[in-house]
Amino acid sequence: MRTRVPLRFLGGLAIFLGVGVGFLSLQMHMLLLPPEIPAATSAPVLVTISPGASSKDVAEVLQEAGLVRSALLFRYYAMYRGLDQELQAGTYQFRRGMTSAELLQALAAGEVFRPTVTVTIPEGLTLEQIAAVLAEAGLLNEADFMSAAAAAVPVLGRQLPGQRHALEGFLFPDTYEFDAQTSAEAVINRLQQRLMDVFDEDLRQRAQQLDFDVHQIITLASLIEREVRVPAERELVSAVLHNRLRTRMPLQVDATVLYALARHQEIVLYRDLEVDSPFNTYRVAGLPPGPIASPGRAALLAALYPADEDYLYYVAREDGSGGHYFAKTFGEHTENIRRARARRGQRNP
Repeated sequence: MRTRVPLRFLGGLAIFLGVGVGFLSLQMHMLLLPPEIPAATSAPVLVTISPGASSKDVAEVLQEAGLVRSALLFRYYAMYRGLDQELQAGTYQFRRGMTSAELLQALAAGEVFRPTVTVTIPEGLTLEQIAAVLAEAGLLNEADFMSAAAAAVPVLGRQLPGQRHALEGFLFPDTYEFDAQTSAEAVINRLQQRLMDVFDEDLRQRAQQLDFDVHQIITLASLIEREVRVPAERELVSAVLHNRLRTRMPLQVDATVLYALARHQEIVLYRDLEVDSPFNTYRVAGLPPGPIASPGRAALLAALYPADEDYLYYVAREDGSGGHYFAKTFGEHTENIRRARARRGQRNP
């Protein structure tokens, strides 16, 4: 004789099982949610997964770091997703509040944390000064950088007799972000590549139109960079230098004398003009052997596109503005020198 199970019982069992499964699902969902974040906590969390760590080890590291509620459930979740054997070793930087799915994805993809260093290299620095900036940022040792620079070859320039450093002027000034473990060679390559990007084919064709090569334009731009304090005067100073080169007049640029002296000082004295150096443009005609600093884009453009002026001379105003008086004749220049000295006397009675 068959025992009949009342339909009412079966319906109740189904409801009970449904509620149980729903409750279990809700519990699992709650456990997979990120732990609650304290209001004052916003700092990232660094965790390190050792090579050969199992999914169980990884889950426990995450729980200890306060990134997951349940190590066991995270492990089963990784197995359910088929990624429990794909978790990669390394140091990771996680933010609090990441979901288990986000943590799992980062671990499976090997999105390890790479600490970076951001450094700004201003326009007009020498190679030694760039080395000091990189060291100040904690990226490289100065000696290591200078050693790597000595072994490197400029990708746009050329080594000429008399140059202090082959790379002088060929490391483009800009703001960069590097991996903290970047080598000196990689930094140099990056800075040179940036110069190549800026000094593109259009600018190289412009240099050819002026009958200059890239090395000469960067050299000329470095003089402009070091001489000019008022941005609006870049093209005017460039015009003076181009006009002097064309008429075979000595450039007589104070910044080249200071570079030849290889020491820091604010002004050039008459005795300094006698320094025996191919960079002394008071004694040596034409451009110096190479750049005296790293020019920025504005200085490069000024070197390539000088103002349409007949100026042959300029002298600092001596009024604190950083500007210059420009002149076409020596007589005008002499009068400008008198004006500048008068202004200096007014500032320093």
